[in-house]
Amino acid sequence: MRTSQDWVEHFSANINIQRINWQLTPSLTEDERMNILSSLQAWQLGETSDGSHLLKASITYANKIRDHYYPAAVELFIKEEQKHGNNLGKYLDMIGEKRIEKNWADTLFRKIRYFNSSMELWTLAVITVESTAQVFYQSLKDATGCKLLRQICTDILIDEASHIDFQIERFSLIYNCKKTASKFLCYHLYKWFFFSTIIVVWFAYRRCFKAGHNDFYKYWKKMNLKFKKTIGRLKKTQRQNIAANSVYAINEV
Repeated sequence: MRTSQDWVEHFSANINIQRINWQLTPSLTEDERMNILSSLQAWQLGETSDGSHLLKASITYANKIRDHYYPAAVELFIKEEQKHGNNLGKYLDMIGEKRIEKNWADTLFRKIRYFNSSMELWTLAVITVESTAQVFYQSLKDATGCKLLRQICTDILIDEASHIDFQIERFSLIYNCKKTASKFLCYHLYKWFFFSTIIVVWFAYRRCFKAGHNDFYKYWKKMNLKFKKTIGRLKKTQRQNIAANSVYAINEV
């Protein structure tokens, strides 16, 4: 498991890597534009959040656990998300489409974020959204033959993989500080939140998912796998710890 300082170094280096050739000319067909435009605009808006509430929560949390590198890592994480928004916005400009200022799904998630000051809930929400983002951007990439848009999606997907690692490592630390009974309850609340959220995401952006060859069954199957690789790991780790403690107790006897 990497330290917060390790993540600061990672994000600082990664933000300077250029994977997109902006000299390419966008080449969306009318069918592609019809299938992906509204979803592309909505996700561009979602990626432009200033992250101030998340950063504030990270500072409060870091002061409690005395991990003073953590807010810096979170700030760099936010900058990478904003980079995604800027790149998607630049692409919208290049194809002559507007950047929207409001979307019902984004408004809902922003209201939830606004009233949240818990690092635990923040991390849960980010893991859930980042997991859906992986499926969304792969769908967006598969829904178009435009080389420029595909490069933008690839860049985002590379970043998202490390984002999920960053968040799940922190989430594991938070979860493992809980008592056993609390872990059981929280795990099932996490699961409910995750799957409730992904249903909302499906209905909000299903046209793009379908254009990327994902019907609801395929989407659900992929998201179930995402859950097992992220939040589901918490339960597996808990079982391993219980087993290890049992073996230790037997050896002591």
